[in-house]
Amino acid sequence: MRILVVEDNEGIAAGLKANLEQRGYAVDVCSRVADAWHALGLERFDAVLLDLGLPDGDGCEVLCRLRAPRRDPHALPHPGTPVLILTARDQVHERVAGLNQGADDYLVKPFDIDELEARLRAMLRRAAGQASPVICHGDLEVDPASRTVRRDGRLVEMSPREFSVLWVLLQARGRVLSRQQIEEHLYSWGTTVESNTVEVHIHHLRKKLGNASIVTMRGVGYFLPAPASEE
Repeated sequence: MRILVVEDNEGIAAGLKANLEQRGYAVDVCSRVADAWHALGLERFDAVLLDLGLPDGDGCEVLCRLRAPRRDPHALPHPGTPVLILTARDQVHERVAGLNQGADDYLVKPFDIDELEARLRAMLRRAAGQASPVICHGDLEVDPASRTVRRDGRLVEMSPREFSVLWVLLQARGRVLSRQQIEEHLYSWGTTVESNTVEVHIHHLRKKLGNASIVTMRGVGYFLPAPASEE
C-alpha cells in the first residue's frame, strides 16, 4: 500500500515514514499544500495522512479539493482516496469540521503508531468494502494486521514484498493490474526498481501458493482468478 504523508514537521514526517515503511508500506512525504496538490494530481495513493497546519495554507484545502465534484476544474483525481487527519487541533468542533469536509478519520497528536496503523488498516478496509479484517480468497486467508498468509490453514512464509504484491492483487480482485500499476502501489518516489522485480515476486508467490494462484494476461498484466467455488 502506498501512503502520502502531508506533514511539515520534519521529525514527525521522518518518524511516520520510517515506522510505516518498517511495516510494509511505501511512503511519500510532502510538507506544503501546493506539493500535496501536485502529488495527488500526478500519482494514485492508497491513503493520505494529512496535517492541517501547513506553511502555505490549511490541510483542509487539500481535503476539499480532493473531495470536489469532478465537474470542478480544480478537482483532484481519485476523489475516493481515504484521508486520515493528523493534527494537534483537539477541539470537538474542529474534529467534526474535518470529518464533515470529507475526512475518513481523525487522530490527535501525539498519537501511538500502533493506533495509527490500526486506524489506517480500518480505513483502507472500509474503502475496499471489506467488513472482516481477514481476507479469505479460496483456500487463502490473508491477515494484514499480522501480515500473515495461510493456505488451507497452514502458514505460508513469505517476504514483506511478496506479501505486499499479494495484498495489492487481492485488493484488485476481478481486475487485471499491469506491472506499472502494481509498482505504483509498492514503491515511493526515488526508489530504483529493476524491470523484472514484479515478475520475480509473482514467480515466488506461485511457487508458494500454486501455479494457478496468479494468472498472467500476456501483454496486459496479472490478476487473481475467482475461487473455484465462485466460478
